[in-house]
Amino acid sequence: MSTIAAYLRVSSRGQDVATQRDAIQRMARARGDRVALWFEDSLSGAKLARPQLRALRQAVHEGRVRKLYVFKLDRLGRSGIRDTLAVVQELRSNGCELASVTETFPLEGPVGEIVIAAIAWAAQMERQAIGDRIAAARIRVEASGGRWGRPRRVDPGTLATAKAMFIVQAKSIREISAALKIPRSTIADALSEKGHYKDRHPGIAKTRIARRSG
Repeated sequence: MSTIAAYLRVSSRGQDVATQRDAIQRMARARGDRVALWFEDSLSGAKLARPQLRALRQAVHEGRVRKLYVFKLDRLGRSGIRDTLAVVQELRSNGCELASVTETFPLEGPVGEIVIAAIAWAAQMERQAIGDRIAAARIRVEASGGRWGRPRRVDPGTLATAKAMFIVQAKSIREISAALKIPRSTIADALSEKGHYKDRHPGIAKTRIARRSG
């Protein structure tokens, strides 16, 4: 038996889908629909390989979804016109109607395909523009001597303690990790000066880690 579904997507786990969910529920109720299946991904729209999108497409292929609500078409994908149209055509060919909260114009027929193509192109351009702004910001930060990325999990004081435990007390990475309650991989990166902890000159801890692993 086919039912009504909704697909939600945010770019990262730190974002919330509540706004999308509420808007979809209001639109569905206004049309006399009840959303029975919810599919939710916390991944970039740059790729179609998303677990819940895959599950949705499978459900549509099996004839279990007759209507799909999305907050915006770019929730389905932002990788380009071809991928977005492919998903839309897949939905339609399996008898699934598509409804968008944001795009209120008709999405069916030849005119609808042109509109969808235009929206997909705009989403792709927006994603590329965001990438360009991020790249420019990184160049500015690094040019001014700053570090790009998330803040270090191991602050200088903790790093000094970890180095003392490693060099003076000859503690293992596992022992330091347990004592400081910091993941082993983070401790290893900090002592080896990798990632966020990378320095221009190898430290004593880095040299000793290399010798131990050699």
